Amino acid sequence: MAAVRRALLIVTIALVVVPVARAVPLPTRLAQALAVPGNSPARSGVIAIELPSGTPVFERNPDASLIPASNEKLVVSYAALVELGTTYRFRTEVLSSGYRHGATWHGDVYLKGFGDPTLSSLDLARLAVQLKQAGIRHIDGRVLGDESWFDRVRTAPGWKPSFYLFESPPLSALAVDHAVYENHIALQPALAAAGRFRQILKARGITSHEAWVGTASPDSYALAQVESAPLPQVLIGLDHQSDNFEAELLLKELGAEVGDGGTTAAGAAVVTRVLRAAGVPLAGVRIVDGSGLSVSDRLTPRALATVLRLAWSDPDLRSALMGALPVAGVSGTLEDRMERGPARGVVHAKTGTTDLASSLSGYVGNRYVFSILQNGSPVAAWPARKAQDRFATALASTL
Repeated sequence: MAAVRRALLIVTIALVVVPVARAVPLPTRLAQALAVPGNSPARSGVIAIELPSGTPVFERNPDASLIPASNEKLVVSYAALVELGTTYRFRTEVLSSGYRHGATWHGDVYLKGFGDPTLSSLDLARLAVQLKQAGIRHIDGRVLGDESWFDRVRTAPGWKPSFYLFESPPLSALAVDHAVYENHIALQPALAAAGRFRQILKARGITSHEAWVGTASPDSYALAQVESAPLPQVLIGLDHQSDNFEAELLLKELGAEVGDGGTTAAGAAVVTRVLRAAGVPLAGVRIVDGSGLSVSDRLTPRALATVLRLAWSDPDLRSALMGALPVAGVSGTLEDRMERGPARGVVHAKTGTTDLASSLSGYVGNRYVFSILQNGSPVAAWPARKAQDRFATALASTL
């Protein structure tokens, strides 16, 4: 009988404890989730908002102006979707002002890049096939790489010297295979692209003179053209793997297409303009580069959450941005985080990590948007990640 009484007591306690645990208010549970020693709460900002009502369920320093790390890519992705559209494709062209006589093309040919961050040797092979189909077997001139669509500044403002090459290859409107040429990163991406194109032309039975760099004349016309996948597919690579190079080229593309030119500053101005027009609170926001590597970038949790809500309210933007974000326990930079329920497969969010910042912003199911920005000198990366994962998991537990 004593054993039976003990068993009944345990069951009774369990029935009492579970409702009490579930009765803990969500804001309290979220605050407890963030209570991981290692980083100062004063140097962090957090917000969680319910969809679609826009009701905040948790705020802590939501308007703090903080270094966002790669959460910067969220606002650049959003601005690109708004300004360029979900059907936008990057193009790459072969141009010339020469003429064909028989199987010979008389004149230089220019491989002109228009900022495609995904341009590959396979794309160059497609261009070569088009030239061959046009009857060209010999180019009586040079193969010149034209990167004039962007400026020739290889980094962005506020980058640490070590970020150049280690975190991103040199920026250029014409870079093939992420500027990797003959097993090394090319310091002159356009020259490397021209050299690679010449190799591919030769392999396809088209001979030419040397490869170099140059700018096509205004009277040049296209002999061949290839296009990238649509922008949402480009964003999958950019945001899933947090590709700094692709983010910076996308920023310059915004400047070239709808701004004052193919520069980082022009692209940053376009992003700021898009955010302002959409009603995103810009106090404390400073867009300096596209990747979030710059120590001068500043965002607020409220600004990021607003961008996420705006994207959610537009079906096309929602599909594109959600598809680009890593998924907890499944893909991208979240593949090895939150690998169990309730967060696994439910949290879609962008990560961010530098020496000075750790961040996580995104969606929890179709119920919440959230943003967590943590700064330090340096930031304690492991405690920051633990707090972020616990916070997102606490939100997921309410679904």
